[in-house]
Amino acid sequence: MPTEQVKVQRLPAEQLFQTELEALMAAEQDPIPTGWRMSPRSVRTYICGGKVGKTVITPKYIGHERLVEIAIATLVTDRALLLIGEPGTAKSWLSEHLCAAINGDSTKVIQGTAGTTEEQIRYSWNYAMLIAQGPSPQAMLKSPVYTAMETGTIARMEEISRCASEVQDALISILSEKRVSVPELGMEMPAQKGFSVIATANTRDKGVNEMSAALKRRFNIVVLPAPADLAAEMEIVRTRVEQLSGNLDLNAALPAPEVVEKVCTIFRELRAGETLDGKQKLKTPTGVLSTAEAISLLANSMALAGSFGTGTITDEDLAAGLQGAVVKDEDKDGVAWKEYLEHIMKKRGGKWAGLYQSCKELND
Repeated sequence: MPTEQVKVQRLPAEQLFQTELEALMAAEQDPIPTGWRMSPRSVRTYICGGKVGKTVITPKYIGHERLVEIAIATLVTDRALLLIGEPGTAKSWLSEHLCAAINGDSTKVIQGTAGTTEEQIRYSWNYAMLIAQGPSPQAMLKSPVYTAMETGTIARMEEISRCASEVQDALISILSEKRVSVPELGMEMPAQKGFSVIATANTRDKGVNEMSAALKRRFNIVVLPAPADLAAEMEIVRTRVEQLSGNLDLNAALPAPEVVEKVCTIFRELRAGETLDGKQKLKTPTGVLSTAEAISLLANSMALAGSFGTGTITDEDLAAGLQGAVVKDEDKDGVAWKEYLEHIMKKRGGKWAGLYQSCKELND
């Protein structure tokens, strides 16, 4: 790996998985849509995993393969793609890898926030050059969407429902007319073949800035569900923690299957408001407790173990992460967590005894 890349905290997907992408492109035998680097079948293999020649393709998304096929097929058409789901259902992760496979560039991103402006969707200006020379192509600052239209590639719009309604509506004409008008230069820039947008929306943000019916009609919507069962969630967490730890100097061993199972069990039970066997109801905390949060918790536990422990995650390391993940609101979440410790974790005993004791000491 080049020296400059070693210093980068997080490489884009197309660089992290460059070997896999090159192997898929070299072995390509199916028709490739205009503007794409590989066929839809190869994109599916890259996302869902498989083997091409001697190269093993690691799965990037563990879930319903049919949903991935629908998402890919949408991008072959002239419709944009909207990925919706609970926090931690890999919307952004899938979006990034789709762009990496299709265009070899996942970096044309707009992060939706309350402060996102219409100019960030379309274009803005270098005002020093604008004042000095007047409107010119050189003074224009192109948005990721504008650049994607110009190059016939895909732009990503993260957390679109966090943007104000008027900002969202800037996408309507772009997705309908497939062109951007630049009145300052007296020109229109038409989108090249291959242009599309992948947007993501969080179901927890529903009602923050509800998307208009007009905008929704421009998207094909794919709902990404939470992991179906404990085994599926454990596999997702294990895979992502392994990938994440490879980019960080955690100096710790990967979490044992038993550790991953404990975290995923706790998160699933508190998230659902009942034990896995359905026999006991639980109070749900205010936090999300998503799969993504479980991944972050285990990475943090590895950092604790590597920096201040033996390099192997202990119950004390895990308890520290759990306390912060579950208890976001001291009054409400503290009660829910204490009841879970006393009524569920304590009674399980056995392999849960050490974790219960460590959590109880922190909670007290």
